Amino acid sequence: MAITPDTAGALCVILGGGGHARVLVDALTSGGLGLSCVILDADSSKWGSRLYDVPILGGDELLPGLAQRGVVHFVVGLGSTGDNRNRRRLFELGLAHGLKPVTVMHPTAVCSRWATVGVGCQLLPGSIVNAGSRLGTNVLINSGAIVEHDCVLGDHVHVATGARLASTVRVAAEAHIGAGASVRQCIAIGEGAIVGVGAAVVTDVLPFTTVVGVPARPLEKHRPIVTAS
Repeated sequence: MAITPDTAGALCVILGGGGHARVLVDALTSGGLGLSCVILDADSSKWGSRLYDVPILGGDELLPGLAQRGVVHFVVGLGSTGDNRNRRRLFELGLAHGLKPVTVMHPTAVCSRWATVGVGCQLLPGSIVNAGSRLGTNVLINSGAIVEHDCVLGDHVHVATGARLASTVRVAAEAHIGAGASVRQCIAIGEGAIVGVGAAVVTDVLPFTTVVGVPARPLEKHRPIVTAS
C-alpha cells in the first residue's frame, strides 16, 4: 500500500463505516483522543468517500498494509441488531494484526470510578455504567443505555439504545439487549441470547434464546448450541 495523504500519520482504523461509525467518529472527536483515523468497510460503493472527515479506504484486505504503515489502534465500527458475532469477528481481526483496541467513552457518558471497563468497550452519548459493574472486552453500551450497580457483562455484549439493566444483572458473552428493553435486578441473560426491543425481562433467559414482550417470553432458539464432543 502506498502512503497517501489519507494514510500518512493515521494511527487508528475503524473497522466498519456504517451508521454506528458515525457515532464513533463523533465520540472520538469529542473525546479529544487526538487519533487520526481511517475507515475500512466491506461495501465497495463507499470506497474513496468520506464519513465526515474520515476517509473510507477500502475493505479489510487493506488491514495488513495499514499495520505496516504505522496504524497501531483499531475500533470496531459495526453495531448490531441482535447477532454480535460480526462485532466479535472484527475485534479478533484487529487483534490478529497486532493492533490495540481503543476504549471509546463519549464525554457525556457517565462511568463510575468503581466500575471496571474492559479493553475495546464503547460507552456512547448519555450512557451510564454505575459502581461495581464489570464490563468484558468489546462491550457496546449504546446511547442512553443504563447499566446499574454490580452488573456483570461478558465479552462482545451489546446493550442497545435506551435499554436498562437493573442492579446485579448478569449478561453472558455475545448477548444482545434490545433498544428500550428493561431487565429486572438479579436476572441472568445467557450466552448469545437476544432480548427484543422494549421487552421487560423478569425471569432468567437461557443461552441462544430470543425473548420478546411484556413480560418477556421465549420466541425461538435462534442459534444452535454447540457442545463439546
